[in-house]
Amino acid sequence: MTTTHPSRKKAFVSSIPLWIRTDQPRQKGMDYWKGPHSKIISATPGFEEYRQIHLAEHNAGMWPVTPGIETTIPGDRRIDGLAEVTFRSVLSPLLGRKQTKLAYQDEVNVFRRTLLYAGPPSSARWYDVAEPGQQVGARALVYLRRREGVRTRDFRRHVNELASTLADTGKLRELRTQVFMPWNEKLWDTPNVAHDNPVDQRFHASLILGFADPAARAAFFDSPELASLSGALAPYASAAHAYAVTDALTYVKDGRVLPHYQR
Repeated sequence: MTTTHPSRKKAFVSSIPLWIRTDQPRQKGMDYWKGPHSKIISATPGFEEYRQIHLAEHNAGMWPVTPGIETTIPGDRRIDGLAEVTFRSVLSPLLGRKQTKLAYQDEVNVFRRTLLYAGPPSSARWYDVAEPGQQVGARALVYLRRREGVRTRDFRRHVNELASTLADTGKLRELRTQVFMPWNEKLWDTPNVAHDNPVDQRFHASLILGFADPAARAAFFDSPELASLSGALAPYASAAHAYAVTDALTYVKDGRVLPHYQR
């Protein structure tokens, strides 16, 4: 019998892919992001949650090879991490403008490129897929690019259908989805940091998938079930870049700044 897992729509979510500076050791930049930079971001009022998604240094792409879909992540566009910010309400970003200016000024100390993808209100969904007491031992971040000529409404509907199917597989312990508004550099035009995002490189949705452990993650991406779902995705998406996540660190949870990040 199929179990339907409910999803909770979030008022407003921003996702910021990040590229660490290359003129210093990568780990030094990742540590600065995890430490001093996180304190600036965490102090921003209006957050429901703030997470850092740290990605493996070497990520060629875990999504199964699918005709018509780019699944290999280009080396020159491979991201190092993602800042995931969930706001309490659609008006919350207005509360944090003063603190955001500090974040703007500090970005150059750690990042060489940052982009901001925001979704329309209530377009982000978190699915209740874990049983009580189950922990997430491994994650993947997936970016989807809408195929040229596909209407946004049809793309969004298929992403939601894909998420519902994934939620019912019984293989996930976390599932978050987001469909983005058209990218606009002015939403996050920080000084002295690159924001180049060519039209053919932009993304239109993301999935965060959680698993029991790395072995379960690997089995999922090698499964015939996912290969079938990817084939059905091909008419809607031209790229699916799946990154292995090394850490998901939560600094603000339920509107409260944590004394120490939680994994």
